[in-house]
Formats: sequence, structure tokens, C-alpha cells
Amino acid sequence: MKASMLWLAAAASALLLFGQESNKGAARSGPAIPLGLLPVQFPRDNPYSADKAELGKLLYFDKRLSKDNTVACASCHHPKFAYTDGAAVSTGIRGQKGGVSAPTVINRAYGAIQFWDGRAPSLEEQAKGPIQNPIEMGNTHANVVATLKGIAGYRPLFEKAFGTGEINIDLVAKAIATFERTVLSGSSAYDKYTAGNKAAMSASAIRGRDVYVNKAKCDACHEGVNFTSNAFHNIGVGMDKPNPNPGRLAVTKDAKDMGAFKTPTLRDISRTAPYMHDGSLKTLEEVVDFYDKGGVPNKNLAIEMKKLNLTAQEKKDLVEFMKALDGTSWQSIKEPTQFPQ
Repeated sequence: MKASMLWLAAAASALLLFGQESNKGAARSGPAIPLGLLPVQFPRDNPYSADKAELGKLLYFDKRLSKDNTVACASCHHPKFAYTDGAAVSTGIRGQKGGVSAPTVINRAYGAIQFWDGRAPSLEEQAKGPIQNPIEMGNTHANVVATLKGIAGYRPLFEKAFGTGEINIDLVAKAIATFERTVLSGSSAYDKYTAGNKAAMSASAIRGRDVYVNKAKCDACHEGVNFTSNAFHNIGVGMDKPNPNPGRLAVTKDAKDMGAFKTPTLRDISRTAPYMHDGSLKTLEEVVDFYDKGGVPNKNLAIEMKKLNLTAQEKKDLVEFMKALDGTSWQSIKEPTQFPQ
């Protein structure tokens, strides 16, 4: 077994007590951490508090943050779709279609840079982006602040969360980011298996783990407890189109980053279809076939992309292993039924 997977197994085992018992004090220091994950590191300038997370949840689901009161953060990242929207590309105000598939919020606490192209350096900065995007929420930061100041019920919540009745866009973003860092997934069949319960994964999933590590070498990019390096790779998606999405190039202006996109987590991957940054692949089976053929050839294709020559059984087992990464915890977060007035 590769060193990275050995480390994963050791980490999951070491976190067994933390994930199941040590969460008794989590309300004081952070959200409860499910089995298989590491403690969430909150920014020094935005430490965790339950009041802040609760405020952030309200703001995350509140459609009044959009220009026409029709779109919230949750519109594109909703719990019923494992914090995506189940669509190839997202829909914003006035039915406008975006250019990429909404990535899941689940476990984004474990990645610093955000968006497919990495243009936001933190969850706080990411939270500000869609508000001003004319296709998404179509609003302005100033108008959002004015709207919230006009809702009497929000002022005491900001006071509890931040110790001040002031409302500004930075505090809005900090609250939303705090909530998003509580959207976690662990305690999957894989986590239980690596923690010692050898009956937790099916025989097919166990074989699939071997394919994942030793033949397909998926862990070259999908590594660590969150099954992502958070790095950027060109795997060829969309590169055979007339005007491919530039991806990371748009941020770095470096030609070698053309068509490179951030590696997504594989946690809860069976629940977040369709796949790839453009939502072009509908099933995990299609994803495996895409990698099996080595992606789409282009001059910037990642060196990791090679034909795999997997057998039909190996493909099936690999899919079963990815399904074994479906976890729990995020399902316990309930959508608000009432909002401040």
C-alpha cells in the first residue's frame, strides 16, 4: 500500500476516539468532527462560535441577499443535493445560467483557496463573490448591508456573533464562512474500515481501494483525509471544445495553467453528480471511463493522465470504493424554516 494510504489509515485510526468521544467539548472549540477527519482550523481573525455559525446558516439560506430575493447561497449549494444543485451548470437570478457546475461545500473547511479556478484565497472571500456576480445573485455588497440593516431581527444576531451591532460585508462573509466550515462529512464506510471495522466495506469496495491506489493511482491527486490535493490539473475536460474554459489561467495568467481546475474532494462523490467543472459527465461510471482512456489529449494535459486499461470488474470495484466514501454529519444540519424579520 502506498505511503499516502498508509497515512490515511493511521490518521483514521488515531481519530477514532476524537471523532466519537472528544466531540463533547466541540461546542466550545469548533464543530463536532466525524470519524476520519482532522480538527477544523478556523482563521485567527474569524474564530468559531456557535452563535456565529447559526447566523451564518441563516445568511446562507436567506434569498434576500440577492438582488431580486430569489437566490441564496443554498440555491446552488443545497443540502438535498449534498451541497451542490444537481445541475450541470448553476442558475442565478432571472434564470441566467452560469458557466460551471457548483462544487460541493462539504469539507471545504479543509481547503484554503476556493472556486474551480482558485480565485478566492479563503471561504470568507468566496462568500463575497456570488453576491456581486451579475449572473448569480446580481447584488452589491453595499445593498446587501443596507438590506440586512433594515431587518431588525438580524441586529441582535450580529451582536451575539461578533459583540457589535455593526453590520458590514466582512462580517456577513465571516458568518457564512463559519457556517460552511461546519458542513463536514466523515464516518463513511471507508473511515470505519480503516479504523478497524473490516466488515464496513464490501469485498468489491476493498478491491476498488487497491485499484484506486495501485493501478489507477487516483491518490496522486485525490489524497489525504479529504481525498484531494487542492491542486490544479488539466485533465482535458472541455479542451476539445472551440472555446475551452481557461480555468486557472484566468487567475495566474500563466500559459501552463490553461484548462487546469481544482481537484475536488471524493467525499460523498456519489451524491454530487453531475461531475467535472462543466458537469459534462453524468455518472461515476462515465468518470471512470474518462480516466481510463487518459482524458482528452491537449498540450497542457497533466502528466498523471495516462490510459489505465482497467477491466470491467476493476471499473466496477473502483466505483464501489468511491461510494464507500459517502459519509455523515452534514445531514444533521437543518435548513431554517424562519428568518429574521
